[in-house]
Amino acid sequence: MDNRRTWLKKIGLGTLGLGVSQYASFGQPMTAAIKSKSDDQTIALNANENPYGPSPLARIAMAESINSSNRYGWSINSKLISTIAQKNELSREHITLGAGSTKILNLALLYASMNKGSLVMADTTFDFWKSPAKTLGLNEIKIPLTADKKHDLKAMLKAIEPDTRMVYICNPNNPTGTICDRNELVSFVREVSKKTLVLLDEAYIELTDQKSLAYLVTTTKNLIITRTFSKMYGLAGARIGYAIAHKATIKKLKSLQSWPGGSLSLVSKAGALASLKDTTFQKETFNLNRTVRAYTIKQLELLNIKCIPSHTNFLYFSLANYDKDFFEQLENHDILGTRIYEANGQWSRITIGTMDEMKTFISALT
Repeated sequence: MDNRRTWLKKIGLGTLGLGVSQYASFGQPMTAAIKSKSDDQTIALNANENPYGPSPLARIAMAESINSSNRYGWSINSKLISTIAQKNELSREHITLGAGSTKILNLALLYASMNKGSLVMADTTFDFWKSPAKTLGLNEIKIPLTADKKHDLKAMLKAIEPDTRMVYICNPNNPTGTICDRNELVSFVREVSKKTLVLLDEAYIELTDQKSLAYLVTTTKNLIITRTFSKMYGLAGARIGYAIAHKATIKKLKSLQSWPGGSLSLVSKAGALASLKDTTFQKETFNLNRTVRAYTIKQLELLNIKCIPSHTNFLYFSLANYDKDFFEQLENHDILGTRIYEANGQWSRITIGTMDEMKTFISALT
């Protein structure tokens, strides 16, 4: 206990005036998972959450910020935007914050729908925001994925109509886990942005070896990139994300909000700022996800379940040759999965949890 007290004093928890025991979990190693469970029995593998986070530094920062939550926290808002901008080698005028990337997606939809028209998107892709898109008057033009479950960029380019207000790309794609060839994507964005807005969802980009296309926003007004702290950084419940775009585009996005970034709590912003600085946590999350993902793919294929190569913290797989009731097996073992995304091939998705969780998952299927 003396060693722990010394450590807590060094990291500043002594200033909180709170018991040491209350903060014991902040010192847990990465291998001691903070599980995203709906209760003590259920293993949640349905929402692509980070099973290891928030990071130790984020937990400390969030706890410390509680005592200042009677204030709006103008200064931390500025610090967070500046840190995000620096991370992406941009100026702060290229960034705006939102309560999760879904808030930014909705903001982009509002911006695109100022003139009614169509929206080009892949089928299948992340589509939680299709309801507001329809309400705002954007009609969907869905383009099937390629045989290997990737975006068909050529077909999407051809599908653009004179009234197309936006083209949506999720890279890596949810739920398939596939990633676009970077050079092809850069060419696609440059070509499409001459005609209409490109909304590039990079929610999982930190879990890949591919670099972001953030650098393009300095010269491309018709590009909005969305990012989130929900995946790599383990702050799904804190609800914090941001947009990267041309300065003029950011200014227009902000004009659609009564208070840009005002929906974010001081606690969330403190956690996000600390997360960006916790590079050790980021590296360990990346490596653990890659190791557990490889294990899960191998085990699923031994069960005759075909997997699509993934660049994310989830797997897309076909149940066409699986001879048991997959969802019944999950239910019987208190595991939360998702659904069938494509009836042809019985394609479903599962989140990559901890190694112990995935071993339980595989055992449930055997």
